[in-house]
Amino acid sequence: MTSPSPLARLSAWAARDVSGGVLLLGAALLGLLLANSPWRGAYEAVAAAEIGPRALHLDLTVAQWAADGLLAVFFLAVGLELKHELVAGSLRNPREAGVPMLAAVGGMAMPAVAFVVVEVVADDRGGLGGWAIPTATDIAFALAVLAVFGKGLPTAIRTFLLTLAVVDDLLAIVVIALFYGDGLRAWPLLGALAAVAVAGVHLRSRRPRWWLLAPLAVTAWALLHASGVHATVAGVLLGLTVPARPVHGETLDRAQRWAHAVTPWSQGVALPLFALFAAGVNLVDGGGAGSVVGQPVVLAVVVGLMAGKLVGVLGTAALVTRLTPLRLAPGIGVRDLLPVGLLAGIGFTVALLVSELSYGPTSSRTEGAKVAILLGSAAAAVLGAACLRWDARQARGDDMNRDGIADGATDRIG
Repeated sequence: MTSPSPLARLSAWAARDVSGGVLLLGAALLGLLLANSPWRGAYEAVAAAEIGPRALHLDLTVAQWAADGLLAVFFLAVGLELKHELVAGSLRNPREAGVPMLAAVGGMAMPAVAFVVVEVVADDRGGLGGWAIPTATDIAFALAVLAVFGKGLPTAIRTFLLTLAVVDDLLAIVVIALFYGDGLRAWPLLGALAAVAVAGVHLRSRRPRWWLLAPLAVTAWALLHASGVHATVAGVLLGLTVPARPVHGETLDRAQRWAHAVTPWSQGVALPLFALFAAGVNLVDGGGAGSVVGQPVVLAVVVGLMAGKLVGVLGTAALVTRLTPLRLAPGIGVRDLLPVGLLAGIGFTVALLVSELSYGPTSSRTEGAKVAILLGSAAAAVLGAACLRWDARQARGDDMNRDGIADGATDRIG
């Protein structure tokens, strides 16, 4: 039996939850380091360099290409995962997925409320446009922390976190499309939807052709960019068109096959390059770190990520399981959702994107929001990891989800 090639091993490594989190964190720290180093001028010049055809209004900076172009690959992976979960995974049965789905809604609403309250109390009405910054959960980071520190806990915790994060991302995509567009233009939007529809039809054929799918995907992305809807939404729409059940006698559905192919590129290339430019906040020039950290938006984002997420996820799950027939999966109880609520506060990728969409790429509020995202996400990750290790050492009951049925043997993270 031949051993996997070095490229195959690298691809498999990049697709792992832990690897994705490590690469994302490393790229973000490198971007922050470069932005405050003696080479910050060169770093900023590269980020601001324009590339692309001006005639098509695609003369974007390198940083914009990372946010609008490369993130579309990440959102394609999200769309593929969402399609699989809706058709054959944790979202297939709404009754079973009800608690994490509602917890995701609460986990988006409470951070937004917390953000607005802090901004209003601080009398910073100009910062209210960033209310969506602390609402999204970073799937790659959250699952990486869980994989490292959640060993021995029931796998139902991972399923809950994954379901919550997927629904969270779906809601974040809706928020970006509805509230952070650049003035909706109907004809390009209709053209983009037509390109997605043609791709969806072709994807159900016996042998989809890459030479046809690639131009359709690029066309959908470019037209969405021209329509005023954020171009990354094209990735999600295309992902949702991929069949999530086997067709034409296949043994593995195309959504999973595509996910296996796209995830290494998403976690190994797209997300790290986006983080490299998005996290590069200059704390040296201008008024220095004090002028950035002292803005009300910093406190608003941190409170939203840490307190808002925790209260929203934990509170919603507790109320739903107490007041409705919905229950958590066998093997886990509400107490297990404390670290999940903290991990949901790791709002990295989408939060950085929304901060730029809210205030613009060069605003001082954007820099403050990015610093807050880094601080809040790091604190949420550390506290979540500590809670996971503590929880793994505690004795577990026979009916953790309190549905009146003994849990029996449950699979464990490991």
